[in-house]
Amino acid sequence: MTAPLTGFSRLAPPRSWLRAHPTAFDAGLAAAVLVCMVVASFADPHGPHGPTFGTRTPELRSLLLMVAAAGALVFRRSRPVSVLAVTGAVSVAELVAGDPPAPVAMSAVIALYTVASRTDRPTTWRVGLLTMTVLTGSAMLFGSAPWYSQENLGIFAWTGMAAAAGDAVRSRRAFVDAIRERAERAERTRDEEARRRVAEERLRIARDLHDVVAHHIALVNVQAGVAAHVMDKRPDQAKEALSHVREASRSALNELRVTVGLLRQSGDPEAPTEPAPGLAVLDPLLDGFRRAGLPVELARTDQDTELPAAVDLAAYRIVQEALTNVRKHAGAAAKAEVSVVRVGRTVEVTVLDDGCPAGSVQAGPDGAGADGAPAGGHGLIGMRERVTALGGTLTAGPRYGGGFRVQAILPVKARAEGDEDV
Repeated sequence: MTAPLTGFSRLAPPRSWLRAHPTAFDAGLAAAVLVCMVVASFADPHGPHGPTFGTRTPELRSLLLMVAAAGALVFRRSRPVSVLAVTGAVSVAELVAGDPPAPVAMSAVIALYTVASRTDRPTTWRVGLLTMTVLTGSAMLFGSAPWYSQENLGIFAWTGMAAAAGDAVRSRRAFVDAIRERAERAERTRDEEARRRVAEERLRIARDLHDVVAHHIALVNVQAGVAAHVMDKRPDQAKEALSHVREASRSALNELRVTVGLLRQSGDPEAPTEPAPGLAVLDPLLDGFRRAGLPVELARTDQDTELPAAVDLAAYRIVQEALTNVRKHAGAAAKAEVSVVRVGRTVEVTVLDDGCPAGSVQAGPDGAGADGAPAGGHGLIGMRERVTALGGTLTAGPRYGGGFRVQAILPVKARAEGDEDV
């Protein structure tokens, strides 16, 4: 059932049409002003018993001037100053020649309002004072009535009110436009911020996927190679290696499920609820590398330090990625050292390996050569992006005498979202 239309609802279509056709509205206004001027020209304000209607008839000259002044109002939006000049000149002509004059000044009042509503305040003051002075002065100097008559004071008052009303409308229109522009700018800023956050979230998920896949696939590859090598001669060791492959695969699947679960809908009951990994589970991570044949020593002084979730995850991923690169590039006899140290307001995470002996060519993280030049891959780039996003620093490069060194300095208090470097 359709609800009955209210008064404002009934007026909405005509108002929309008039906004779309301003010339039609101005033509209707000009016709209405002409009718009012013609009707008012039949009134005599100086009758024997007060103002009377029908006791006088306007002259043909006055009718022509009224038609000319009303016709000029049709162009008041496109040429406001020119229309004011025409209507002002016609009004002065009627005030000088007419006795008593017809109310042609009504058209000048409408034109002055239009100028005030479409120009700035200084222009309104100048044009308003000029129009008020010329019309009021002409009425006082050339009219047969005394200079202090109410008709002359009426011209003064109406021109002043027209200028004030037009200035008020212009100010309100500017205020509304400013609010609308501010709202549109805020909407654009909100959309840009949403797009930026989406891009950052995609980059973070991509880094997590890279770290998880690279780490576990590297371990699976090593253990599968061991199993293939000893399958015939030492089946027990091959069985143990395959068990490590299964464990690493299961861990990879669990971490992938946690990471990809972030892409699910918030109300999906299958979305994972496990916490993100951190330094609290650093020992199981190192045990996985030790089982894969990489001797790792750990030194840490941060057991009593509570880190923000983002910093904790970044530290864990940096150790994971750095050790994965050691296992892939440093050689089968390489050893690694991991240290996590609290220094003031920062936590320093360092991963060292002895790599190849001095004088030989050692590949660094992601295939970087001994000179530190990158040779492809995204691990080191991902670590640097993680650290930079938290406001920390990352240094990575070959060690003197062989090996590689990765050190990340992370703030204990992560950079708040939306903060920018000054």
